[in-house]
Amino acid sequence: MAAGAFGAASAIPFAGMLLSIAIMPLAAPKFWHHHYGKIAAAWALAFLVPFTLQQGLGEAGHVVAHTLLSEYIPFIVLLCALFTAAGGIYVRGNLHGAPGLNMGLMLIGALLASVMGTTGASMLLIRPLLRANDNRRHNAHVVVFFIFIVSNAGGSLTPLGDPPLFLGFLKGVTFFWTVGHLVPETSFLIAALLAIFWVIDRHLYRKEGITRQDPTPDSPRLGLEGAINLLPLAAIVGLVLMSGLWKPGIAIEIFGTPVELPSLVRDIALLGVIAASLWLTPAAVRAKNEFSWAPMQEVAKLFIGIFLTMVPVLEMLKAGEHGPFAAVTRAVTGADGQPLPWAYFWLTGLLSSFLDNAPTYLVFFNLAGGDPQALMTTLDHTLAAISGGAVFMGAMSYIGNAPNFMVKAIAEERGVKMPSFFGYLLWSGAVLLPLFVVMTFIWFR
Repeated sequence: MAAGAFGAASAIPFAGMLLSIAIMPLAAPKFWHHHYGKIAAAWALAFLVPFTLQQGLGEAGHVVAHTLLSEYIPFIVLLCALFTAAGGIYVRGNLHGAPGLNMGLMLIGALLASVMGTTGASMLLIRPLLRANDNRRHNAHVVVFFIFIVSNAGGSLTPLGDPPLFLGFLKGVTFFWTVGHLVPETSFLIAALLAIFWVIDRHLYRKEGITRQDPTPDSPRLGLEGAINLLPLAAIVGLVLMSGLWKPGIAIEIFGTPVELPSLVRDIALLGVIAASLWLTPAAVRAKNEFSWAPMQEVAKLFIGIFLTMVPVLEMLKAGEHGPFAAVTRAVTGADGQPLPWAYFWLTGLLSSFLDNAPTYLVFFNLAGGDPQALMTTLDHTLAAISGGAVFMGAMSYIGNAPNFMVKAIAEERGVKMPSFFGYLLWSGAVLLPLFVVMTFIWFR
């Protein structure tokens, strides 16, 4: 696809998509709730119709096929597999949402996130966390920090943790490179967030005084029901690893888009994992978990609009010096021609906050030269900055990382009054941005 096919105006549908997500749940909540899928489709058509008239039906069909087959379908199938398997595990126990317990669950989630992915860890632990805090008047902040810690920061240490790192793994970055280069940054960020959360949660917990009787008392015996779903979760991890390690060099062309055989095998097998999880899990377990497909449906409908409307934005970024966003390319390069790690950290991160963080990672990976051997050695500070920016700053908005939106949807389904799109930005700006500034001076100069 020629980058010249897009002008700055082609970014308007993407901006409209973001503004719709930000404003309409506040301005017209009932309309949005019933028609958000149609609104996402309308913005997608606002990009596709002019593009088709300008470039022809064939090129438009190629763009749609490539977006669906290479990006959206693998993304949504993996997400659905993790959502289904983790949603079949019920954490039993008489949990009470005191600051210590909340911190403990978030720490466990952060440790699990790099093993089973931010989505898997988020889907496994958000329900018991919500249940533990459902007798508290102030509980939205608990979910916000859960998104910061479990749905984002915790996934920074392996390619299994977050999609950007998995793409780096596919490009040749070794599996344990991120562990060796991002442990100090990740540890600092998680420890700082837990400390800030402790102060806020302790204050609000004490302010509430004696809490109401727990409306959803559990059996006092801590344990897991539906633990059979640990097998589907392990299978998902294995399939993701397989698709990165197995390189037969075979691709199948579907609607003009080459699909690598390992990716095709992975996605078909993941559909089998979804079916197996549904078959293996007793209906009573999912009922206890209040499992519902609504959060998955919301993510699937909104993200197809996001994926399609951000095509021109990503293509203009890829054009580098020859595109409308040439200033971005110049901003990450010093006067001596060397990359500026701090600029890569902030630009990768800020764009990952509103674009999908996986393709944004690839854009800056290629801007930095695209040679994994050079990036892992002589330019290791640059690759660390790109990796950290893509993963850490995915927490800046609800759409920066898919688990953010899923956690929000599940929390709202359980009656938690989550911050609006802009309200969440206030939280992330107040809490995360100062920490990122500190990290810049310590690690990304």
